[in-house]
Amino acid sequence: MESDGRCQYNLRMSSGKVDNEYYEAELARLGIELVKQQEWIRAQGLRIVAIFEGRDAAGKGGAIKRITESLNPRHARVVALGTPTERERTQWYFQRYVAHLPAAGEMVLFDRSWYNRAGVERVMGFCTDEEYQEFLRAAPEFERMLVRSGIQIVKYWFSVSDAEQERRFQGRLGDPTKRWKLSPMDVESRNRWQDYSKAKDTMFAHTDIDEAPWYVVEADVKKRARLNVMTHLLSVVPYEDLTPSAMALPPRPDRVADDYVRPPKESQRTIPDLVPVTARRKKKSKAQS
Repeated sequence: MESDGRCQYNLRMSSGKVDNEYYEAELARLGIELVKQQEWIRAQGLRIVAIFEGRDAAGKGGAIKRITESLNPRHARVVALGTPTERERTQWYFQRYVAHLPAAGEMVLFDRSWYNRAGVERVMGFCTDEEYQEFLRAAPEFERMLVRSGIQIVKYWFSVSDAEQERRFQGRLGDPTKRWKLSPMDVESRNRWQDYSKAKDTMFAHTDIDEAPWYVVEADVKKRARLNVMTHLLSVVPYEDLTPSAMALPPRPDRVADDYVRPPKESQRTIPDLVPVTARRKKKSKAQS
């Protein structure tokens, strides 16, 4: 980002909420830069792991969606694992995550990761004290091993206040399209705010290593958090612009083949057009334009 753009960015973002017009324009600009970054990652054979952690309703999923919406899904994968199976519970703890690590030219974004053990598993009692202590010892070494193998790890912690988390929980209850996001586990987390805070502090103390540091994303304002994390991701994975020149499409050949006859539309199953005529956009007249 150029210096003038950075100054404007800080000025517009410093006062809390983000102007919607600015947000949409900046989102589009950053999306283009992320496409350029992806092409660089692919061309250079880089392997990137981006980890998104934080409290429930902190905005991790929304940020991931904005990062990936313009990217080629063949080279940018989102991993959001569910509850481990009975077989996975008997494996080495990191084993099921290893299967999703990137190959050359790929970026993998973990919507929650192996840090489940340091957070929800610890607070909710889903692991033993011995398993928890072993994780705190093993996680830094596991990540150092990945870094030595050539994988770059970027770890984000989305920080949200208890008041804002409660507001978002209430919003999910009132929105049928988001109600599925509110699980019994989320409800229980409301009662264990301090326990989660203590678990996060302990996690940082053991796993904030030079090879794979934690970056905190202030996430009370979703739009602000999204722009900040997109900008930061662009800065920690340097890239060059490899955008190819625009292609000149040759003229299309004349369709003079006499041996093709399109089947009648009545022979095909076509979905009904249920959009009312009144909802369709009307063309502006020359006088209006």
